[in-house]
Amino acid sequence: MPIHDWSRVDAGTFHDFHQGWTIEIRNELNAGALPPGFFAMAEQAVGGPIPDVITLQRRERPGEDFPNGGGTAVAEAPPRAAYVTSATTDCYARRANRIAIRHRLGQLVAVLEIVSPGNKSSRHALKTFVAKAEELLRQGIHLLVVDLFPPTSRDPQGIHKAIWDAIQEEPFELPPDKRLTVAAYSADDPPTAYVEPVAVGDALPTLPLFLEPGLYVPAPLEATYQTTWAKCPEVIRELVENPEARAD
Repeated sequence: MPIHDWSRVDAGTFHDFHQGWTIEIRNELNAGALPPGFFAMAEQAVGGPIPDVITLQRRERPGEDFPNGGGTAVAEAPPRAAYVTSATTDCYARRANRIAIRHRLGQLVAVLEIVSPGNKSSRHALKTFVAKAEELLRQGIHLLVVDLFPPTSRDPQGIHKAIWDAIQEEPFELPPDKRLTVAAYSADDPPTAYVEPVAVGDALPTLPLFLEPGLYVPAPLEATYQTTWAKCPEVIRELVENPEARAD
């Protein structure tokens, strides 16, 4: 199913879809997409703004043995993306020592963020979002960001450029015909970004959701988007597909 033009509707309408999509992603990850020992939760506070989905690794209990299988090794099947870039070690790793973050139910390993209009509505909002992304990566927590809204004057080359500039400034331009962004970040030392520019009408790409450096599972974005769209009220689908149908 193609990506819809969510800029046609107000933030509240997208928020409703956003909430449903978050739960579908969580459910898909917990239904077997994640290997044993890992699980996903929706909207858990981990410091800063609340993320959409977090991936946790269960804390090992005395006498409990967790299987190590599952996931795909980068060395065996490198993730595919239009742009792949790694930061140089000295520009990032020297900034601070990594801090182990724990969630009350386990070790936090990854965060998935679906960008809302409010995340880019002001300089302060964008700065806060970017600072959180940088902090997560600095702490060794992997990140996946989905931005289905076109760039603003505050992020003229999209959300990835804004995030990556906080890590390592380097040239990056979105293609003129693909102004939306899906980006996966592996919190390696140095970190690596896998960036896929997309457009309204495209299918969502299958980018990696990293569980540890060099190990990932495919993020179930397209299937969960389709499921969420199919469950949307007809009035919302009409507003998105035909903005002229907007009620007075």
